[in-house]
Amino acid sequence: MKEGLSNIQPQTDVALIWDKCLAIIKDNVPYQTFRTWFEPISPVSFENDILTIQVPSQFFYEWLEEHFVELLGKTIRRVIGKNAGLNYRIKMNSAPNPATMNLAGNIQQKAPKSSFVDMPLKVDNPRDIVNPFVIPGVKRLQIDAQLNVKSTFDSFVEGECNRLPRNAGLHIAQKPGLTAFNPLMVFGGTGCGKTHLLHAIGNEIKRTSPNKTVLYVSAEKFVNQFMDHSKNNLINDFIHFYQLIDVLLMDDIHLFVNATKSQEAFFAIFNHLHQSGKQIVLTSDTAPNKLDGLNERLITRFRWGLTTEIFSPDYETRKKILQMMMKNEGLEVPDEVVEYIAYNIQENLRDLEGAIVSLFAHATLNQKEIDLELAKQIVKNYVKTSSKELSIGDIQKMVCEFFNIPYDDLLTSSRKQNLVEARQIVMYLSKQFTNSTLKAIGNHFSGKDHTTVIHSCQKVENLLEVDEDYKEKFLEIQHKVKLSSI
Repeated sequence: MKEGLSNIQPQTDVALIWDKCLAIIKDNVPYQTFRTWFEPISPVSFENDILTIQVPSQFFYEWLEEHFVELLGKTIRRVIGKNAGLNYRIKMNSAPNPATMNLAGNIQQKAPKSSFVDMPLKVDNPRDIVNPFVIPGVKRLQIDAQLNVKSTFDSFVEGECNRLPRNAGLHIAQKPGLTAFNPLMVFGGTGCGKTHLLHAIGNEIKRTSPNKTVLYVSAEKFVNQFMDHSKNNLINDFIHFYQLIDVLLMDDIHLFVNATKSQEAFFAIFNHLHQSGKQIVLTSDTAPNKLDGLNERLITRFRWGLTTEIFSPDYETRKKILQMMMKNEGLEVPDEVVEYIAYNIQENLRDLEGAIVSLFAHATLNQKEIDLELAKQIVKNYVKTSSKELSIGDIQKMVCEFFNIPYDDLLTSSRKQNLVEARQIVMYLSKQFTNSTLKAIGNHFSGKDHTTVIHSCQKVENLLEVDEDYKEKFLEIQHKVKLSSI
């Protein structure tokens, strides 16, 4: 244990202290965990051995306390000293109700204030509002939630890539409109599970709170509906309809970009729902601050609650997803087929689903046995590079994923044990599975010479002979690299 930094003057080097804490934490948690739970934290002050940090929401604070309180405690005592303490400050960015919390759990909130003119819901008879989800002329207020009943939390496989958004969504589903993260904003690439999560939230709310009016809608459909109502001078009806919703699940809000009038309508809807304690969940392909062409007032409101990223599924999550899909289809598939597909279709869950459908079709319609050869034929339809020669870079990325370490860290000269071990394994596997020279392998590690590569390969061989745990781990990595080279 280090002596600590107790002699640092109050407020002087709080950023330095927190940077030292982050350096320790980064070595003790997976990279995605670090990025999700620790990068968003900001240091606030340091006085009397008490470090105060700011977190985005109450849910964020509760998650840290439940899952990482021991790690945080050990870390600040190591950096600051044995008498170190930690306080949290909760302050939603640009929110109308900022809050602060210490470890005693005291919260102070301000009543929301509005600097805009909202469009209030004033309708004598709500049944007279035109429902944009039914045939024009049919006046009924009963709203179809537009949900896919198969997309539930049970079918949403949890992994490191999606743990925060999934748990936040489940928390919302249990207490719609009553949590600290309203809206919930989930962003990430195509096929990461954003739409599935929206439907899962909606289905869970319909199950536990059947009286709640839930609606899933894509931003594209919203814009088209707005244009239709605008042509018929029914904009007020359109806005009033959406203001009746208890839980609004809006997909792909990046499609609002440059749709100025639709943004204005959604602004009025958002304000009314939020102030009325209704739940809003949004998805986008990018973070709010990167949505060029979107009204700044909307972007500000999107940050009021919890904004979280959903990542492309890692290998283990992809395997679990495939196994669930196959079970649902009644397929019995060899493990090597599951592993091959999971390793070669890496980015898009929809491609994984498509591969399973293709397997099912070949197995039933063509009466073919599901084996590795069939899997290779199918994967070629989804991965353009499936037949290319395995490269050193490919192996580096696979080993980084296995060890949960950032790719850039692998290329540094750090002597941390996990990085040294990963580098040695990459060099050994590169020598085994590629035609690269020792010099070429070394060049992939900031110009290491061939003697370093030879030493690394010898080190791996020695460990394989004497360390059974190491051997088991190595063989697992080797097997996965071999699958990718088939």
